[in-house]
Amino acid sequence: MPAVILYDGVCGLCDRLVRFVVHRDRRRAFRFAPLQSATARRILNTYGRDPERLDTFYLVVGYGTPDERLEAKSRAALSVLARLGKAWPLILALRVIPSTIADVVYDIVARFRYRVWGKYATCPLPPPEERARFLDVALDHAGTCPTDGSEKTRQGAS
Repeated sequence: MPAVILYDGVCGLCDRLVRFVVHRDRRRAFRFAPLQSATARRILNTYGRDPERLDTFYLVVGYGTPDERLEAKSRAALSVLARLGKAWPLILALRVIPSTIADVVYDIVARFRYRVWGKYATCPLPPPEERARFLDVALDHAGTCPTDGSEKTRQGAS
């Protein structure tokens, strides 16, 4: 089974990252699940992670296999780039930075992501040709995943 990216489905930055990966994932090695989905909740509960925390990007490597493992934050992002192939492995030079330092930078970006990249009212619907790669996106009549409903429109940078 491919690796699964768990991302905040209403985050503008996360949406851009997912689109970036979908566009460059020629081998179709990735599947996707918003953190707001039942699949993400189940996976995060399995690893003792809080499914209510939407500020962390995860990569589930070996999803559905005995070797399955969960990577988070900066390590997950670097692993995704490495798996895309081509020049992206050059980014792996960043792995020499200790995770604790890299995750501090990650946390700063995560803290301000809605202000800089915006927040959607609901998870954007993937294009029809890519929907099969999105796991358990709880679709309502509009084809979007549920959120807390606190945002009604996409907010830009403020």
